[in-house]
Amino acid sequence: MNTKQQKINIITLGCAKNTVDSEALYSQLLHNEFSLTETIEDADIAIINTCGFIDAAKRQSVDTILSAVERKTSGQLSKVFVMGCLVERYKNDLQKEIPEIDNFFGTNELPNILETLGGKYKYELLGERAVSTPKYFSYIKISEGCDNPCSFCAIPLMRGKHKTKPVEQVMDETMRLVEKGVKELIVIGQDTTYYGLDIYGERKLASLLTSLSSVKELEWIRLMYAFPAKFPMDVLQSFSDNPKLCRYIDMPIQHAADNVLKSMRRGITRHSTENLIASIRTAVPDIALRTTLIVGYPNETEADVEELVQFIKDVKFDRLGVFAYSLEDDTTAFGLGDPIPEEEKERRKEYVMEVQRAISLEKNESRIGKKTRAVIERIEEGNFVGRTEWDAPEVDNEVFIPKNAKVRVGDFVDITITDATEYDLYGAIIEKS
Repeated sequence: MNTKQQKINIITLGCAKNTVDSEALYSQLLHNEFSLTETIEDADIAIINTCGFIDAAKRQSVDTILSAVERKTSGQLSKVFVMGCLVERYKNDLQKEIPEIDNFFGTNELPNILETLGGKYKYELLGERAVSTPKYFSYIKISEGCDNPCSFCAIPLMRGKHKTKPVEQVMDETMRLVEKGVKELIVIGQDTTYYGLDIYGERKLASLLTSLSSVKELEWIRLMYAFPAKFPMDVLQSFSDNPKLCRYIDMPIQHAADNVLKSMRRGITRHSTENLIASIRTAVPDIALRTTLIVGYPNETEADVEELVQFIKDVKFDRLGVFAYSLEDDTTAFGLGDPIPEEEKERRKEYVMEVQRAISLEKNESRIGKKTRAVIERIEEGNFVGRTEWDAPEVDNEVFIPKNAKVRVGDFVDITITDATEYDLYGAIIEKS
């Protein structure tokens, strides 16, 4: 059977970096004149882009693979391809346990996927992507891999060493996205603050943000995955110089107790973290800081949890998420074992989030009466639902706004915050005179 006559469905799991990879694959398939479908029910071939980050993500990936294999066994699919992070870590296991999978591809094997399907990788399309997100926002991956030695993290095992995407390539990709209608650009990478060090000899994130800010069609540029150790302080000047930069930084700190941070090999102390946060807030007033934490790390004690909670109360992050520690093969922390029971990890996770709920309410209420920009994302029960510049898609707050006939989904509008709850904001559109 001619593969190009078969319909292909791409299933993307995991983080936004996987989304970018799937979008690149989608574009290559389209330019090779393959037929693509949005649902697996209409597909002949399923390509599953997997995540292998933590146990929950791995389980989801395996469950999705098994579901597709079941469809193949019943004759609803002809082939099942598996790609991405789970393949990088567990290809041999997958081959042994799920032999019904037809082909495996790692995180950097997009050309091989095309070749296996009977197509050809088009190098002239480098940077060309389909946009699977709502057309007004998209992710821009400025680097691949990671050089940080975090003890708990398997990302370097799956994605390799840090590789900066040259400025020219980032800008070319950005312009292609803008031509598709993108107005909010979300800057991602395993460690965005490392940008440039490997190919330019210095951290060049600030100058990249300035270049991106020069694209007149963009409304917002949002910075994610900013590693706290050796944070490039010139980035803070970028916020003053470039109003398109959302007053928002996603900076995963993982913990606050020094003995845990040392074992995690994070390269920073609680004191240094507090100083960095103070510097950011001084340089960029009204900024929203988002972080992620890990609880249940092998050497984490009850005292460490209390220290973490006190740190959260002192610092008061605007947005915060918590993961339960996941023991990962071949990581530095693997030898420490996994002594803390899952129920205790969940208890600690809920404890931290209960503290954060009160902080989140306080932070949101402090914004009542303030003016800001918001993007309208959908209509729900007669109201607009959107996000402010203080919120990233999928992980942060939404803002509810009375519907206005002059405004459409995808528009960026000026609003006044009128009310707030723990995890939502309410606003009103500022009418232009």
